[in-house]
Amino acid sequence: MVKLPGVVLNNGLQIPIFGLGTWKSQPGQVTQAVKDAIDIGYRHIDCAFIYGNENEVGEAISAKIEEGKVKREDLWITSKLWNTFHRPDLVEGALRKSLKNLRVDYLDLYLIHWPMAYKEDGELFPKDEQGNILFSNVDYVDTWKELEKAVQKGLVKSIGLSNFNRKQIERILNVATIKPVINQVECHPYLTQDKLLNFCKSKGIVITAYSPLGSPDRPWAKADEPKLLDDPKLVNLAKKYNKSTAQVVLRFQVQRGVVTIPKSVTKSRIAENFNIFDFELSKEDLECIGSFNVNQRFVPMTAALGHPHHPFENDEY
Repeated sequence: MVKLPGVVLNNGLQIPIFGLGTWKSQPGQVTQAVKDAIDIGYRHIDCAFIYGNENEVGEAISAKIEEGKVKREDLWITSKLWNTFHRPDLVEGALRKSLKNLRVDYLDLYLIHWPMAYKEDGELFPKDEQGNILFSNVDYVDTWKELEKAVQKGLVKSIGLSNFNRKQIERILNVATIKPVINQVECHPYLTQDKLLNFCKSKGIVITAYSPLGSPDRPWAKADEPKLLDDPKLVNLAKKYNKSTAQVVLRFQVQRGVVTIPKSVTKSRIAENFNIFDFELSKEDLECIGSFNVNQRFVPMTAALGHPHHPFENDEY
């Protein structure tokens, strides 16, 4: 079995560079997908409360532990704090709910899912009569302090951010007694995130790439939008290496030192995605793929536009 390379975080812990994403994985399919992934050799499972499938992920994890296939300490399990739970008094309860769903005593990593807080004590997507998201004025800096307390209580080993821009990360760093280890962001050849990657590296923060394959199954995709994996230049590169375009794109991230979490519920695809440690892209081909960047966001979070903490509205990266 492939021994997964790891990336050492600023707290000394090591995260597997490759994992299974579970966003958009249907509850009825995700249990088997996680079991298959663990059997194939995945040890890093990326979850979030808002995905609505943590309970089924937890079922798979506990089944594999009971079976003796893995021990809890072999696994790296990430989850994320949803926008309606940013208020300091709600953070620990939300974290404990994820722990209960996932059937574990601690998380390896807990992220603030987005910098924007939504109105608390109701729906997960609270809306007014016109269908606009209702915002909360909680500052994510205050939320961060609660995540630090969760580390001190042993509920989570590492804490980090997701979808934060450079200025927002700097605001966290200015108050943090525990530094964020990771910023999880959309990242693929059409959105290479070079500036953010270099900034985070300078601060000792690792980037995790979500939607590394361009999120072709996103529900809001339009028929005329470019499909990353059909890019003719990528198709040619895949032929050169005798790999699939997906494998080439995933290898691109891993070679840049970016933690990568493609989502799939299909066993053959889960196995194919994992099979990227037996080849290496040349320097020229890495540069070639890097040149595809057009700052194309497939996950722009348009529903929350207008929120003072929206990460993509006012900042270049």
